[in-house]
Amino acid sequence: MLEAVKVGVLGVGTVGSGTINVLKRNAEEIERRLGRKVVVTHAAARTPSKLDADATGINVSGDLEALVSNPEIDVVAELIGGYEPARSLVLKAIANGKHVVTANKALIALHGEEIFAAAKQQGVIVAYEAGIAGGIPVIKAIREGLAGNKIEWLAGIINGTGNFILTEMKDKGRDFADVLKEAQELGYAEADPTFDVEGIDAAHKLSILASIAFGVPLQFDACFTEGISKIAPEDVSYAEELGYRIKHLGIARRSAKGIEMRVHPTLIPEKRLIANVDGVMNAVLVMADAVGPTLYYGPGAGAEPTASAVVADIIDVARVLDQPVSAQVPGLGFQAEALGEAGILPIEEVETAYYLRMQVKDHAGVMAKITAVLADAGISIEAVVQKEARSHANSEEPVLPLFMVTNTVVEKNINKVIQAIENLDEVQGEVTKIRVEYLG
Repeated sequence: MLEAVKVGVLGVGTVGSGTINVLKRNAEEIERRLGRKVVVTHAAARTPSKLDADATGINVSGDLEALVSNPEIDVVAELIGGYEPARSLVLKAIANGKHVVTANKALIALHGEEIFAAAKQQGVIVAYEAGIAGGIPVIKAIREGLAGNKIEWLAGIINGTGNFILTEMKDKGRDFADVLKEAQELGYAEADPTFDVEGIDAAHKLSILASIAFGVPLQFDACFTEGISKIAPEDVSYAEELGYRIKHLGIARRSAKGIEMRVHPTLIPEKRLIANVDGVMNAVLVMADAVGPTLYYGPGAGAEPTASAVVADIIDVARVLDQPVSAQVPGLGFQAEALGEAGILPIEEVETAYYLRMQVKDHAGVMAKITAVLADAGISIEAVVQKEARSHANSEEPVLPLFMVTNTVVEKNINKVIQAIENLDEVQGEVTKIRVEYLG
């Protein structure tokens, strides 16, 4: 029997406690798969009392530095999150010859290349499956399962909080602020929900997915990010009337002009499987040249779903402890020296269809004026609906809600058209714009 693999856990909150629980509960099953035991010998956190797991046999302390320097530990599981001290602790663990497993997508998105380079130099592994989509093994699927394919594009619901909010707005007609408050009460959203609802969390994840899909450097700062805080209940209901659902998508796509990398609210045809992923669930749809479309679905967060991915990574590391790192799958799926420098396409150059919503005065010929503006720009309308007149705060006369879906057009051109439409006397206020993707 091989010696037991000794694990040190940094952070004993939801995921840290869940990881310890899964490792203990499934110890026999893990040993049967691996041929050796995996045991947590140490755990450290700034607040050790948060540990919600059986601590028998575990040295629990508040000394994070001591854990990453402990010569007895083989694998460090970094589960504290954030940029610092996570980055410093991970780099110190690597310098001390420890393999690292992390659920920290922000750390990998911003500092991944530095961390992978340090790990390669030291001959250790950094695994991060739990950083994206919780318990869904999407990184392994793309990096290893689809290694023989050329990835064409991927689109994902990769933040459960935003998906919960949009689902509640769709199912119950509630407004954004009301559902966000409930999400905070349920623990789905933080007290400061900015990372979730404004797309920053999803952008962290998308930048990693784009890198492993296309073999390009991590480029979080180049990811276009737009949140869901401006989505109104009428947009959700109008989208359904047109046969669409609104989802907060992360999209990465190869194009002749560059690589698209964008997070934003998106109308998706309601018959697409990903359009029916509701609540706090996550899903990633990947289009590859050989296999075609594949969909990965499951819980994107939570103690044990995320712990499932952490433990799987620990087992993967344990399997190859005695093998040279040069024989292992590179951190981003491509050899470091082979990462291409393909540019990220500015959002103004992205080409897609659009949903437009506006309020117009009940005047004869107003629709003709709007369609003339669109026609002059070479934009056709796929669908249009005009609702009954109603009062408007900024107009002395009733206005008509008008919404439509355009054909495919470059973003900078639709922006010019929207400005021209807003300048029409008959149009009240701003035009709402939401991108449309058919994912076919």
